[in-house]
Amino acid sequence: MESAAGTADDSGNMPHKVVAVAAGEAHTLALSGDGYVYSWGRGMFGRLGTGSESDEIFPVRVKFQNSELKLIAVAAGAYHSLALADDGSVWSWGYNVYGQLGLHGENSLAPQLMERFLELGSPGQSKDELETKSKAPFKICAVKAGGMTSLAIDNLGALWMWGNYPQENNNGDGSLTFVSCFTPTPVWDFHGHTVVKVACGNEHVVALVSAGERHKGDDLLCYSWGGNGHGQLGLGDTESRARPEIVGTFSQDIQWTVYEVACGAFHTALLTRKKRPSDTLESMCWTFGLGDRGQLGHGTTRSALVPEPVKELPQPVYLVSVDCGLFHTSVVSSAGDVWSWGMEKGLGLCPDASFTGTDSGDAISPLRIHGPKFNDPVQVSCGAAHTVLVAHDGYKLWSWGRGRSGVLGNGKTVDCFSPTIVLWPPLNEDFKQEELNQDDKIVDQKGSDGVSEMEKKLSLAMEEMKLLQSKLSTMERYASILHGSIFGKPFEVQDIPISLQNSGTFDIAREWENMLESSDRSGLVRLELFYRNMLTGVKDKILKKRIQELIKECLPSSAQGK
Repeated sequence: MESAAGTADDSGNMPHKVVAVAAGEAHTLALSGDGYVYSWGRGMFGRLGTGSESDEIFPVRVKFQNSELKLIAVAAGAYHSLALADDGSVWSWGYNVYGQLGLHGENSLAPQLMERFLELGSPGQSKDELETKSKAPFKICAVKAGGMTSLAIDNLGALWMWGNYPQENNNGDGSLTFVSCFTPTPVWDFHGHTVVKVACGNEHVVALVSAGERHKGDDLLCYSWGGNGHGQLGLGDTESRARPEIVGTFSQDIQWTVYEVACGAFHTALLTRKKRPSDTLESMCWTFGLGDRGQLGHGTTRSALVPEPVKELPQPVYLVSVDCGLFHTSVVSSAGDVWSWGMEKGLGLCPDASFTGTDSGDAISPLRIHGPKFNDPVQVSCGAAHTVLVAHDGYKLWSWGRGRSGVLGNGKTVDCFSPTIVLWPPLNEDFKQEELNQDDKIVDQKGSDGVSEMEKKLSLAMEEMKLLQSKLSTMERYASILHGSIFGKPFEVQDIPISLQNSGTFDIAREWENMLESSDRSGLVRLELFYRNMLTGVKDKILKKRIQELIKECLPSSAQGK
């Protein structure tokens, strides 16, 4: 769908063209045609790579240590980000508690080079091949991320993983375990084959792998492994797998071949097309795993243990892209039609549906996203509760869903139930003012100092927004510390009480009762311990204060009695 880079008619516009996007929990990355990375949304943990934890409500350029670096791919996990350069180097930033940056140490607010890859050779190469100069040098060709996990594919088709990912237990019984790993580790199961695409959810991984040594047309097979409590591996049961197993639904004997894969928190989506030769260019979306929020699009909220087609999508249709949020799924067709299904709250999947008040409004079947005509679509990407679409051959971006922290990139922090335009190209030093004037046909009279009134106003507005963002970031960190102390986990937007989201008022007594009702036993025990310790501290402090008061009362009496 994307026009060739560097052609005579569009080479001058490559800085304005988006060739790829990636959405995390509450942030988005965009890769421009001239090899720069831009980010916006929530800045906590440094996931934006801007050098701070401040939120950004417009796209801002991510600065790398090497200013000459040309980036060719981006990936976003829940709270971390990855970028791949044309020289094969991998850069990472953001949250690093599980080692998902491939580095030892704390979270990183700016891109860091993953030096471990420079010391490694591909598991697809033998010792003799590594020593043969005629062989191509080891190089990473693709990066992917999801949840707390990072993945990469090298130039020989080998898969590497690091962070919190599924591994075989060392006790020898073949059971599954999750261990934090700061060093890229090869997946040896695909030796002799080529891993073409990969995706991962909170606990599971799905890979598209060549049937033979090299990828040839319609020969991709689908493998899955990891946690399988909801059937997200598509293997017909809920037993977890420590090693990859083939998803039998898409064996080489059927008429469909898989060409795209995406993972939600606990569900999986695949795109298949009819094998060549075929008279029609048509495709189908298949989903499996957890279905409680309608994220499978099967018209029900039941889970599926094996891949099932999303039957209510129109036929014939050719789908160019699919992605999954935590509990929703989106696809876009070659004609520019977008469908979404699953969780509504904070996302706005179904503006025409009949939901009111506290009704969840989940869409259990595909709903077409109404808005402008999305001509020449490139890609759809889903965050936890927002969706981003690249269309018009990469020159326009739309977003919708949860808007807090500026995650939609439209300069606002409110939720949008229908597509809103992302500010692209960004208003910063990388795009000359005269180019913007030509694109938008704005005639601006320059003052004697060469700076327009519009530029002055924009500068003042941006300074004010940055001040507000700084205050918001401080408050978010404060709330996160308190929330983590009480509940033992990072603060998320979904933790905001429903009453506060809907009405702006907060009945603390009612919300406290609701929280106690919804908490499991371990949660209640944690709360009891926390408040017992707090109460003990308060009682001790009251006692000390009272003793001090008594001493002060007695001291004057003692002095007078002398």
